[in-house]
Amino acid sequence: MKIAFVTDTGTGHDPDYWKERGIYCLPLQIEYNGNSYDEYVTIPYAKVIENLHEQVLMKTSLPKPGLMEDLFEDLKKEGYDAIFCVPICKGLSSTYDTLEMMAKEADLQFYGVDCYVTAVVQGRMIEIAKEMIESGHTIEETIARLERIAQSCETILLCDDLQHMKRGGRLTPTAAVLGGLLKIKPVLIILGEKLDAYAKARTVKQAKSVMLTAIQKELETRLHDGECRRCHLAIAHTNNEEAALEFKKEVAERYPYADVIMAPLSLSIACHIGPGSLAVTATRKMDEEYEEDHGAV
Repeated sequence: MKIAFVTDTGTGHDPDYWKERGIYCLPLQIEYNGNSYDEYVTIPYAKVIENLHEQVLMKTSLPKPGLMEDLFEDLKKEGYDAIFCVPICKGLSSTYDTLEMMAKEADLQFYGVDCYVTAVVQGRMIEIAKEMIESGHTIEETIARLERIAQSCETILLCDDLQHMKRGGRLTPTAAVLGGLLKIKPVLIILGEKLDAYAKARTVKQAKSVMLTAIQKELETRLHDGECRRCHLAIAHTNNEEAALEFKKEVAERYPYADVIMAPLSLSIACHIGPGSLAVTATRKMDEEYEEDHGAV
């Protein structure tokens, strides 16, 4: 069975990046002033950040159905029998369900996994899917492994500006105004598909301390890995590279055994949480990765 691997720009990377890795990538949509743009393709990163600073209202949506249809028709002509998808999470978008429906209409077998989040984890999951299947693992083994990764994932998020969350309907106007007056830096936690408030901080320094405490608690209590020997840590940001690099250094010093990587959040996510945001995500390593790094246990 010939399988194509498909993701979207929720990974924080453009279609060309994924093309080089043998993976198909559909651009999510960013809409403003009555126009719709393909993320990273017809609207650049700098323009979205400029719009955010100028308080331009932007909305996001799934990839254009026409692009999905064209892709699946081309895959069918190229002899593919199935697609394996890791799109942006179901909690943020209907992309997964639409891909499944359109794949079936194109007479392609559909396999997919909900990543529960986006960005670094989403990208790593589609890479793992390709690696596993091409090395001889079954579809069932691959899906089971990816689901364990998604379920182990926890993200702690710092939003610098509450107004963007208010406009996106993720915060009440009253709470946003009050938070702005008090200069509150909200720290949120994402577990699975659930987004909850975790704590409030008055400064970025205090918020970063809260984020580190939250990750440590989850490593100890839920992932049972207080020293972060069996987990990956990822730092993500929206137009906040300097702060992200500094935070990455702090995280790496605290967890010397951990793999700590850094990447920007996608533009579609930036539209909702605004510039200046920081996030840290912990996910459990696959057994093979841990044994490769440390020897079988």
